[in-house]
Amino acid sequence: MKINEKISKALKSAATHLENSMLASNKKDQNSFAYSLWHVAAELEYIFFLFSITFPNESDRSRWKPNPELKSETGSMLMDVENLLNEAERFVVNERLLDAYKSACIARQYVLKVQEDLAKKKREMLKKK
Repeated sequence: MKINEKISKALKSAATHLENSMLASNKKDQNSFAYSLWHVAAELEYIFFLFSITFPNESDRSRWKPNPELKSETGSMLMDVENLLNEAERFVVNERLLDAYKSACIARQYVLKVQEDLAKKKREMLKKK
């Protein structure tokens, strides 16, 4: 299997898990939300790994980082992730792998921020008990 196909398959899987996490969030099912979000993050890590093999000398990824601190609402960040995953998939299909790498990298940062916020809320709830 070519690396483009692996990236495309992982992007589709991440999008599916993202959809599941959004559904779980709407149902207020925190466990399913966290579980599905973990799968999104895992797929994005795998994608990130594949891109880092494809572009071993791309060291200036810092310019790609969004500022998720500006967004505080989980829903809007997840919508951004969904858009970025769709964008990355289009870039892979059009063989614009560096652009796909950029989109996946930014999506990964948003997912990590959502996971961080989720963990913070969980710790705060445990402190209250």
